[in-house]
Amino acid sequence: MDWYTKSDIHFSDHTTGDFDFVLHDAKAEDNPDLDQIFNTDVAIPQFVYRFGYYFNDKHDLGIEIAFDHAKYIMIREQAVHITGHIKEDVLDKDTLVTPGFVMFEHTNGANFLMVNLLKRKKFFQSQNQKHALNVVLKPGFGIVIPKTDVTLFGVRRDNVYHVAGYIAGLDIALRYEYGKHWFAETGFKGCFANYLNVLSVGDAKVNHKFFALEWIFSFGYGIPL
Repeated sequence: MDWYTKSDIHFSDHTTGDFDFVLHDAKAEDNPDLDQIFNTDVAIPQFVYRFGYYFNDKHDLGIEIAFDHAKYIMIREQAVHITGHIKEDVLDKDTLVTPGFVMFEHTNGANFLMVNLLKRKKFFQSQNQKHALNVVLKPGFGIVIPKTDVTLFGVRRDNVYHVAGYIAGLDIALRYEYGKHWFAETGFKGCFANYLNVLSVGDAKVNHKFFALEWIFSFGYGIPL
């Protein structure tokens, strides 16, 4: 589950010069579709992948590669302030963003790929040592790889996956460990994502940035090396 701050979304076509405008403080939402999890399209629900390695003797310091398939959907039919120009029209006014004008979605993923440093602190372990609770901190940095679906002036393009910018963030998670291998983890991730070069319709490009808060639940299996 994800929450996003407002974002200034900048659409420009420097090839033709036909338009260059900004939707200011546009709102967006997540679309987890958890009720669709048993449908045939396995990409509908959100998912995360984590691959990590603890490299010191205490197993409390490590590194992790993290991939979050988050969905970013600009809310339709919202009123925003628009500045810039579309052909000869100079814009500086409030407007209603309709689907026939603009639809902007990272629906096949805003897609955060990060490398995180892991710091684990154990605060409970049962007497038989089968159950343990830990707090895990994960500062990290990486890239965004969106697949963006854009409709602009009634023309739609579902773009390809591509590297569009960077992301930095911090996870704080509660980790339950059972035995020596199994674990479950839940927590929150705060991050800043900057999309510098998003593909749009034709040769046009989009850029925007936002802060996001994620609630993440994961489970896995640890392999001793």
